[in-house]
Amino acid sequence: MPPDWQLRQPPEELTRRYVAAGSWNDETLGEILATGLTDGAHLACKVRSRLHPYAGTIGEVADLARRVAGGLRDRGVEAGDLVAFQLPNWVEAAATFWATAFLGAVPVPIVHFYGLKEVGFILRQSGARVLVTADRFGHLDYLANLDTMRPDLPELELVAVVTDESVPTGLVPFTTLADGDAVHEPAPVDPSAPALVAYTSGTTADPKGVVHAHRTIGFEIRQLGAMQPPQGGPPMLVGAPVGHGIGMLAALLIPVYRRDPVHLIDVWDPATVLAAMLEDNVYSGAGATFFLTSLLDHPNFTDEHRALMRHVGLGGSSVPAAVTDRADAMGISIVRMYGSTEHPSITGSRHHEPRDKRLYTDGRPLPGVEIKLLDDDGKEVGAGQPGEIHSRGPDCFPGYTDPMLTRECFDADGWYATGDVGVRDDDGYLSIVDRKKDIIIRGGENVSALEVEELVLRLPGVAEVAVVAAPDPRLGEHACAFVRPVPGGEPPTLDAVRAYLDGAGLARQKWPEEVRGIEEFPRTPSGKIQKFALRDRLRQEEVEASS
Repeated sequence: MPPDWQLRQPPEELTRRYVAAGSWNDETLGEILATGLTDGAHLACKVRSRLHPYAGTIGEVADLARRVAGGLRDRGVEAGDLVAFQLPNWVEAAATFWATAFLGAVPVPIVHFYGLKEVGFILRQSGARVLVTADRFGHLDYLANLDTMRPDLPELELVAVVTDESVPTGLVPFTTLADGDAVHEPAPVDPSAPALVAYTSGTTADPKGVVHAHRTIGFEIRQLGAMQPPQGGPPMLVGAPVGHGIGMLAALLIPVYRRDPVHLIDVWDPATVLAAMLEDNVYSGAGATFFLTSLLDHPNFTDEHRALMRHVGLGGSSVPAAVTDRADAMGISIVRMYGSTEHPSITGSRHHEPRDKRLYTDGRPLPGVEIKLLDDDGKEVGAGQPGEIHSRGPDCFPGYTDPMLTRECFDADGWYATGDVGVRDDDGYLSIVDRKKDIIIRGGENVSALEVEELVLRLPGVAEVAVVAAPDPRLGEHACAFVRPVPGGEPPTLDAVRAYLDGAGLARQKWPEEVRGIEEFPRTPSGKIQKFALRDRLRQEEVEASS
């Protein structure tokens, strides 16, 4: 492990509590996967892809993973080494992740659509010894980018390439890597050691490397696995990138733990997803709200699809009540969950809980998890009062690859400052009301972007909306609403939005002073709208206008 990670350990009292409760045990990520892959070897593994489809069994992919583990071992990879991979949702991504875990090495998944800047930063900061990559995908030429980055990556020793063509000198074809003698037993490692590094995106200039230990990710797998719909229903088709925490859990970890089939698609296209649902008897639409609404809005959506989507869990971004109301009216049982890459499952609901709690809150703290809400002075607030959410629990990460970030977000008692603002009701259910940085300060008064978005989304013809702070010479900031209309529609006018908000009883000072149409939002890999990019656009326009 790089010496400057400076990972923290929870206070001794918390550690004793987690061990005594069975939240933490000595099972490593490699052991969890090895057992699940053996037990579920007969289950289907299918990749929907125009370029690189696959149909086989989990056992066949596990065999590939064991051979890849042998190829990596033969090239000097051992426990604790960092193995990065940048691959679309292909079978080689699963094999690489599982192979790395078998060796006790540390997987570093990289989102497949990251470009030169993000990938170079991740490889430099993580200090990865190995990179497994495709040659190209979509508009990205991975190998050309690698040529540019390679002089600044002295620790990168081995690059394996998934390709049907010959590889440049010095690189190894993935098929050659898979020629190794199979590794059958997972390597013994310290359960408190790093198990994986997942890079977040979307809110800062550079990605943040989130380090999870075997104990924290192991508990998360068990925790989130227990929250999934009952077994026996249709399996999930995963469109979120496996290079991101949500896709990684949903496709590479939870199904293996639960002994469920694995279904992946490498490009999110609603028409293709809807066709796959009927052909393979799978459901989709879970995760960020975009994945659900893009299916519900598509003209090919039918009652047959709705019947497959009996249980859907939403999270990873704000979940507007307009979306949950719509799904509920269609007979789709919705639960909401709240977490992050750092602390993946903080709160959530189950499908048997009261309708209002499932649809309009983000659930209660999950077993072993604690939360507290603090005001700007660091004092805990009561029910009905907004405050920044601080959390701790057995699945909370031990730190970032950047030790300064670790010091900034943890206190001495092990509480993690999430940066999210929430409100708890009298029954202990939490509702996320905003990100601290998304609060619009208009003339000294705080305006919740989420509150405005919830209402604007109910306007006819509005598919998605993001309200952000725009520079204002008089007030400091004002609200600007970016609106994506439904296909074939037009965004509402400013007058129409204001008239609707007036009728809804929203205070005038919270009304947007701009409404802008947008064809597609900039997004994080999990589907969340990148509000910082919208704010940057508005600030740049102001600079250009004043120059």
